[in-house]
Amino acid sequence: MEDALNLVPEIALEDVVLRPLRRSDAGLIELYGSDERVARMTTSIPHPLPPGTTEAFVTRAMATDGDELIWAMDASLVGGAELKGLISLKRMEPGSKGGSQSEIGYWVAPAWWNTGLASAAVQGLVGANPLGNDAIFGSVFQDNPASARVLTNAGFAYVGDAESFSVARNAKVATWTYVRKLN
Repeated sequence: MEDALNLVPEIALEDVVLRPLRRSDAGLIELYGSDERVARMTTSIPHPLPPGTTEAFVTRAMATDGDELIWAMDASLVGGAELKGLISLKRMEPGSKGGSQSEIGYWVAPAWWNTGLASAAVQGLVGANPLGNDAIFGSVFQDNPASARVLTNAGFAYVGDAESFSVARNAKVATWTYVRKLN
């Protein structure tokens, strides 16, 4: 099986590289993903984290047949941690005018909250536009205004309220939805 290293381009930013996941990332993904503060701000990370969840996630991220590309936020080239968080683009159905769209998702380990890392990663990924999208959507839980600022700082415009199910919370959570038009 071909792996995602051939599909997910490396994106070099000033203090971090967005790179494809590798099997050796599983330990740090599990460490950070099992933190309730991280899990509660995502739709898909369960808390507590069941055994085998991280390995299955990394295997899926490295596969070439999925609809989501996932990058590690890696600062090892500047003496930092090799994994500080994750960022992804999930392909959506083409827009009504034939353009392509994706949904951006990201989380950062608590040690690097409020450092500008998420903003740099989102701005870098949007700037690189590796899927050639016409638009990128993002949604954040309304009790996470820091993530909303990440999107607005990257040029995303608010488009409305909605709700999404959070596995960690086992509940629907109110969200804000944003879009960044690229063409």
